[in-house]
Amino acid sequence: MLQFGLRLGEVPRQLVTTTPRPIPLLKALLADPSTRVARMPTAMNARNLSPGFLKAMQDRYGGTRLGRQEIGGELIDEREGALWKRADLEAIIDAGHEPLARIVVAVDPPAGAGEHSCCGIVVAGLGISGRLTVLADCSVEGETPAGWARAVVAAFRGHEADRVVAEVNQGGEMVRAMLQSVDANLPLTLVRASRGKFTRAEPVAALYEQGRVCHAARFEKLEDQMTDFGPDGLSSGRSPDRLDALVWAITALTTMVVSEPKVRGM
Repeated sequence: MLQFGLRLGEVPRQLVTTTPRPIPLLKALLADPSTRVARMPTAMNARNLSPGFLKAMQDRYGGTRLGRQEIGGELIDEREGALWKRADLEAIIDAGHEPLARIVVAVDPPAGAGEHSCCGIVVAGLGISGRLTVLADCSVEGETPAGWARAVVAAFRGHEADRVVAEVNQGGEMVRAMLQSVDANLPLTLVRASRGKFTRAEPVAALYEQGRVCHAARFEKLEDQMTDFGPDGLSSGRSPDRLDALVWAITALTTMVVSEPKVRGM
């Protein structure tokens, strides 16, 4: 109704101050090319707030969807038809996960190079009870093939993993060559996708729904892809590189047979 009052003067304007919630009215305003947006995270107002309040809010909500909205001033939308919901992902963070019997590093190599390219690298483990834990998102952006190969081997060694699982739809034998040029003895399984990304992701999403997967920490960029991934891919049209790596990691672990577990402490 406020719009009807903007009928006088040469350039009538309105000022809207709000927490950026994904309601239709706010999204329509943001989509209007005549709208100018200024974002002010809570940190910019720190001089006027209690240090104790700031610390308490950061400790409690830092890295969560609510924190990014209320503290960071981000508009975080929930995509209809996405396989994951943010609230569900925030509820499964478990830094004190059970001992792990197997750990894999999964790799989704980029189709090309350049500053906007991303190599998805996700580390996940299989617990002694069969529960799955996502340990790290080690994905790298803007790297050369040699650069992302080094990042994969660093993740493998840093997490004392058992195996690297690499998709070869993009790159073929080049993927093997790059990884083994960094570590000739790297335990490596090459996988090739024969089904669509959404179809491959559905069984993994089902494991999350069953409560069989937890995250060892918050992985914001990975979670952004998970909660934006629908039947037609990401809303941006870009490749879900981090999510692809996650799907390969969880899929590999669910097919492993653990007879004599090599148990690692927490």
